[in-house]
Amino acid sequence: MNIFVGNLSRDANEDDVRQAFQAFGQVATVNIIMDKFTREPKGFGFVEMPAKTEAEAAIAGLNGKELKGRALTVNEARPREERSGGGFGGRKSGGFGGNKGGGGGGRRSW
Repeated sequence: MNIFVGNLSRDANEDDVRQAFQAFGQVATVNIIMDKFTREPKGFGFVEMPAKTEAEAAIAGLNGKELKGRALTVNEARPREERSGGGFGGRKSGGFGGNKGGGGGGRRSW
């Protein structure tokens, strides 16, 4: 089972998280998410535990518990949602505005 671990202290490392979860069973992987530009921890990560019963026990036992001065948020990780391309709200116009082309108005009446 893949487990989300949130509200991690910046001082917590993968070994700290692994030790906390190993109290409940076998831990396959620990991955603390880092900012790709600053290389600082983002404050959350994921733990993978092969046995579902051990993973559920870890979730129940660690959610709200303190690690390195912060109360953890621990729950079953949800699958990542597909992200659409686009970038600006998915609009297909040429810029930031909602209209394509310039303003102005209808027909001239001479």
